[in-house]
Amino acid sequence: MITVPLDELSKTALLGVVDAFILREGTDYGHHDYTLDEKRQRVIAMLRKGDAEICYYPENEHIDIVLASG
Repeated sequence: MITVPLDELSKTALLGVVDAFILREGTDYGHHDYTLDEKRQRVIAMLRKGDAEICYYPENEHIDIVLASG
């Protein structure tokens, strides 16, 4: 696994990774409905704070966002 720094992805690539994460996770946001843009902003904020990171798995050429442990 290789950790990919946030700033090394183009804006288009970053949004693609974030969107795939949002749509796949099916996260429960409680009683409030968030727009796609709001969800994107929340995930990007988590990446900037270090609460999550972008990981690339070269063995299967998969990229994902994972929550940081600790």
